[in-house]
Amino acid sequence: MPLTGEFATRLRTHSRELREKLGRAVAHPRVSRTVRQMRVLRRTWGGLFEHLPKGLYPRTILIVVLPIVILQSVVAYVFIERQLQNVTEKLSDAVTRDIAAIIEVIETYPQDERFSQVEQLSGDALGLSISVLPPEPLPAPAPKPFFSILDSTLSDKIRERINRPFWIDTVGNSDMVEIRISLKDHVLRIFAPRSRTLPSNQHIFIVWMVGTSLVLIAIALLFLRNQIKPILVLAEAAENFGKGRPVRSFRPRGAREVRQASQAFLDMRERIERQIEQRTTMLSGVSHDLRTILTRLTLGLAMLDETPETDALRGDVVEMRHMLEDYLAFAKGDAGEASEGVDVPALLEDLAENARRSGDRVSVSFEGAPQVLVRATPFRRCLANLIGNAGKYADTVEVRGRHLDGWLTITIDDDGPGIPEEELETVFRPFYRLDRARNVDAGGTGLGLAIARDIARSHGGDIALGESSLGGLSAVLRIPA
Repeated sequence: MPLTGEFATRLRTHSRELREKLGRAVAHPRVSRTVRQMRVLRRTWGGLFEHLPKGLYPRTILIVVLPIVILQSVVAYVFIERQLQNVTEKLSDAVTRDIAAIIEVIETYPQDERFSQVEQLSGDALGLSISVLPPEPLPAPAPKPFFSILDSTLSDKIRERINRPFWIDTVGNSDMVEIRISLKDHVLRIFAPRSRTLPSNQHIFIVWMVGTSLVLIAIALLFLRNQIKPILVLAEAAENFGKGRPVRSFRPRGAREVRQASQAFLDMRERIERQIEQRTTMLSGVSHDLRTILTRLTLGLAMLDETPETDALRGDVVEMRHMLEDYLAFAKGDAGEASEGVDVPALLEDLAENARRSGDRVSVSFEGAPQVLVRATPFRRCLANLIGNAGKYADTVEVRGRHLDGWLTITIDDDGPGIPEEELETVFRPFYRLDRARNVDAGGTGLGLAIARDIARSHGGDIALGESSLGGLSAVLRIPA
């Protein structure tokens, strides 16, 4: 009921004002920029999530391993960076003190011309190799390494304690650090072992941390695989049951929730099998009763004279028998039959030979592995329905089989009148018969394609109809194999 009166007018006025304010707010440059950034962020995150693995096992691995890697990386960076900085500062300070003491000795106490005593004292007592050079300009500063803690720390300590022009090289020699300090009348060159200025055992922490993490991750993945395996077994059992394959060794395993799902699957399978058994038993009884009546009718007609009326009745009895067989085949579905290996090329050639006896021109080709695990009787009926349907309304039939990449594909092309595009799915309905262009099950019950598709889907596949390259109908049967 529409609003009227003053209240409705005020409400519409406030709504219009609110829309105008929202429009001005969204049009503001900052708001527009924020909205664009949010859209870009949403597209970025959406694209990232699209590239994540789809399986449960790899996703669980990411959930378990990724936090461990991030945590270990942060801990390692913070700990090693601080530990390395502190130890480097202490070692550099100790080396700088020794150098300051050597400079004090050189400048305070008289020395021989070659400074042999102070060089010997530095090597024996301090572990430093020094040499006193004539006064000369210091070398040009070398390029500084970007991530070198030693270079910056040692330079700061030399400025702080010695406060004289100096030059250092922490990159050139991997085992020694060269330091040059300009004195009044000389240049003091010092070679200090790198181990005295930089801690050399920080890799032990990384080795222990990475090694322990790898062991723990391996144990976690092993247990995780054991937890995921029952889910994969359950999925495989459900797929095999849906395709009509035997599921014998399956039993509930794993975590409580997985056991519950497995037990629910077993209960569902038992109910379906019980329902199929009850339906099969009922249909067998109906079939027996109806066939008894048809047999009595056949015997009664055999005792009558040959007249056009009795011939018509005999035809009706034969048609009723065929209809009964089609009804039972469609209703039962042969779901209880066990799967077995079938030689598909031989089966196709056998069905083609049967069609050739009726005067049809049928060619067969096949590529890939010949053996396929299917329910033999219904699978043969499915192909017989498709090839027989093509042979009724065409002069030429081409049957092509292909077993590659885990799929069996059989294409049946004919040069018949075909089926209108709008009827390609309708003809699969039970008891449906076309009245124009092409009667799919002439003289029958309209169950040929319905039975064929039911058999294909019971194997986990399907049948699709389309236009044939020969100008007629193309039926494509595709099942996993």
